[in-house]
Amino acid sequence: MSEGNSLVNLGDISRPVTILIEKVSNAVGVLYEPRRIKKRAEAEAEADKIKVLASIELNEIQQRAIDRFVQQEVRKQENIESITAQAAGSLGEDAIVEDLEEDWVAHFFKQCDTVSDKEMQSLWSRLLSGEATRPGTFSKRTVDFVASMDKKDAQLFTEFCQFCWFAGDFIPLVLDVDDDVFNRKGINFSSLKHLDAIGLISFEFASGYRRTGLGKCALILCFDTPTLIDFKKDIDNEIKTGKALLTQTGQELALICGAQRNNEFYEYIIDKWYKQGFVLSTTLPIDPAG
Repeated sequence: MSEGNSLVNLGDISRPVTILIEKVSNAVGVLYEPRRIKKRAEAEAEADKIKVLASIELNEIQQRAIDRFVQQEVRKQENIESITAQAAGSLGEDAIVEDLEEDWVAHFFKQCDTVSDKEMQSLWSRLLSGEATRPGTFSKRTVDFVASMDKKDAQLFTEFCQFCWFAGDFIPLVLDVDDDVFNRKGINFSSLKHLDAIGLISFEFASGYRRTGLGKCALILCFDTPTLIDFKKDIDNEIKTGKALLTQTGQELALICGAQRNNEFYEYIIDKWYKQGFVLSTTLPIDPAG
């Protein structure tokens, strides 16, 4: 990252971003403007000295090893700065960055400093931003899991999460794995088994899962759309939630996976519940186009 593309302008950033930069600097030694200019100049001078010494004292293999090391560290630095910049750009004023643990930050960058893919960097930045906003949201175990994910798995999980509603936690509503509404998005028996195998969901094809012990009413969200379910009984009601449950890691990653609302799926679920005799009320989003 060139000096003209420095991470931030320290004269025009919010307090949460300032604290985040300090946390990253303390955890992994990444220093930004204006200290970054001085430190980078010192590092470049030291690198030049190493090259001169190497040309005199080292053999060809040793010289290549030094060159490779320098290039690897430059690439890691660029990755760290890119992920931090994206995370900083999405921090709100209400972020509780003061409570962000530097040990967590150090562990985080140890796992992602070699990630150069832009889409995966975006996922990592949302993970950092989410933890900086509400420290304790994402465990080190989840950080380790993301480090083990490839891009294809991340994309599949994002597709899966469009079929999740929310009621205190995320609830997948994969009612029938053979239905086209799921299959058109790549969610089928095989992909669900894969998500189960890697630890993001628990897949139970035979019996499925359900929410029990519900009262007369239950409020559940499809992204930003609330739906109130009015049951016939006053107590001990239940909802069949389908064939999958999110694991704890899946619950955490559902917060940041970038899933988008699927209107066809929303209508599919409403129709299923209506046919089960639920009384439903909802506030639909207003279409500005009329």
